[in-house]
Amino acid sequence: MTPLNLRQLLAGNGLLALPGVYDGLSARLVEQAGFQAAFVSGAGVSFSRLGQPDLGLVSLTELADCVRQLREAVQIPLLVDMDTGFGNALNTQRSVRLLEQAGAAGLQIEDQQMPKRCGHLKGKQVIATAEMVGKLNAALDARQSDDTLIVARTDALGVNGFDDALERAERYLATGVDALFIEAPQTLAQMQQISQQFAGRIPLVHNLVEGGRSPVHSNAELAELGYRLALYPVSLLHRFIPHAQQLLQHLASAGETRSLAASMTDLYGINQLLGTDHLMATSAKYAEEDA
Repeated sequence: MTPLNLRQLLAGNGLLALPGVYDGLSARLVEQAGFQAAFVSGAGVSFSRLGQPDLGLVSLTELADCVRQLREAVQIPLLVDMDTGFGNALNTQRSVRLLEQAGAAGLQIEDQQMPKRCGHLKGKQVIATAEMVGKLNAALDARQSDDTLIVARTDALGVNGFDDALERAERYLATGVDALFIEAPQTLAQMQQISQQFAGRIPLVHNLVEGGRSPVHSNAELAELGYRLALYPVSLLHRFIPHAQQLLQHLASAGETRSLAASMTDLYGINQLLGTDHLMATSAKYAEEDA
């Protein structure tokens, strides 16, 4: 059965949780765990593929290549973090076209200045509201399918304050975007006000970043507030890193991994996960037809 697209998923009730993915393996794990969609996190791509912090270092070409690889690995829809659109309104249009062609089911655009940075870091700056409105309109005009969601994110709360973030969100909503993301609310009261003002009019997005500054920490809390999309952008990496460090420390000191077998998968397990038997059977089928 063909998976639902993001617009269809949002047409239902309840909260949609999107774990962050960054390569084919992480995407397969998310799909096999039963999640209906995934989030291609800009931070996750930068951390894993470049070994660099989330400071806008990933290029459009690198991101499009990543999305294309993920699309080949899984069927679930991918919401893609396209940072600032990689430039002005014209750059944003080209970015939308390329990422949509690569397989993005939705695109998240933010109003930071370049070089952008993680929304929970200090020192970020935002562009003028009017400039962001122009970029959102450009993105909406550029998409080839109405099923491709455009998510407008504002980072203004941490720069200009809560009132400016709300004003920007209203302006972004008026463009006709499909979801709103007011990054890094500082209190539960702020999240309640965001919900009261917007939840009945447009789906709301929230970041649940381990070590971030969110005043809520679970799907249940977000759902109670009326939010519709919960992003877990780097949870897999946050879990992977300490386990990888422990294994490498053990390997360096003990010179073996056999004693860790109970806490690891193995060659058979990863081949089962990746569907090697199916691919080998398909290969054998075509070999028989050639004979």
